[in-house]
Amino acid sequence: MKELTMYKKKITHLLPRICPILLFLARVINATWWLLGMTTTYEKVLQLNSTTYQNFCKNLHYLVEKQQDLCGLNHNVLITVGQGAKMGIKECQYQFRTNRWNCSTFNGIPNVFGEVLNVNSREKAFVFSISAAGVAYSITKACSTGALVDCGCDPHIRARDTKGRWEWGGCSDDIKHGSIFAKDFVDSGEDRDSPDGLMNIHNNRAGRKALRKNLEVLCKCHGVSGSCSVKVCWRRLKPFRFVGDWLSKRYDGATHVKTVQKRRKLRLRPFKNYIKQPSKKDLVYFDESPDYCNRNDALGMLGTVGRLCNQSSYGVDGCRLMCCGRGYQTVLRHVEEKCKCKFKWCCKVLCEKCRYIREDHYCN
Repeated sequence: MKELTMYKKKITHLLPRICPILLFLARVINATWWLLGMTTTYEKVLQLNSTTYQNFCKNLHYLVEKQQDLCGLNHNVLITVGQGAKMGIKECQYQFRTNRWNCSTFNGIPNVFGEVLNVNSREKAFVFSISAAGVAYSITKACSTGALVDCGCDPHIRARDTKGRWEWGGCSDDIKHGSIFAKDFVDSGEDRDSPDGLMNIHNNRAGRKALRKNLEVLCKCHGVSGSCSVKVCWRRLKPFRFVGDWLSKRYDGATHVKTVQKRRKLRLRPFKNYIKQPSKKDLVYFDESPDYCNRNDALGMLGTVGRLCNQSSYGVDGCRLMCCGRGYQTVLRHVEEKCKCKFKWCCKVLCEKCRYIREDHYCN
């Protein structure tokens, strides 16, 4: 009995030391590849070279085994994926800059967005789709520019019939290769037999599909004295902002779904029978979004107190919706900006300085 009492005392004494370790391990397990897009991690990645990257990849415990293997193919892979993750986060923050939830990220925590993505909302659907699109876009561009040596320009585009309107030439972006790599990397961390995994995989695919919808054909004329006797064309991805705009529209029209068992496999079906089945390009979600009005540290929601709002707008950026009915404060600021700019030959732009009072409105 005396020994048992002493054992309990030892355990009680060790608990303050053990608990922080267990909490740290739990956070590491919950970490995701999005960390590659955060500034502190990305700066470390940029310092890698051809002799250090493989060991670095193996020590990235927030990557699953397949992601570590893909990371180890080439030291530029990790840099390129990091660029894609960073691109996705930045675009998410741009698209949600006037929403109650503005795609907030946090430094120093493994899961980047906080616990808010534990809710299977349409915001989570957008984050997954734009992130997958960012990786596919970044890989595709790295192939075209030669940053990745195991891929290049689209090898199949020149076989397409143009009916004599032009000839294929130049370097067309190979979005098929970029999408396949993004699928292998991003989807490998998902459980295909769970509802969450099924939702994430669908939205990842929708993100990759957005690239195909944002291709453009560029042409250059060749011929004597400026004639266009021969027109050479190639396909190129539009700037990533177009992809973000495309997915933002899909976010607005995202489909509320549920899972059903069919032939021993989980399938996604509309929550209501009268809603049409979502296509591969549509975003899907299970849970209604929180209102994001109030701060919730457990979920990593910052709330809207202190957020800048637009007094004259009736949209989501307007003070009425942004401030959740709490009202707002108006602050007068004295602003000095360049104005009445004129071009002076050659080659200067001369501007005057204009001073005015600007009204800014902040949520209570």
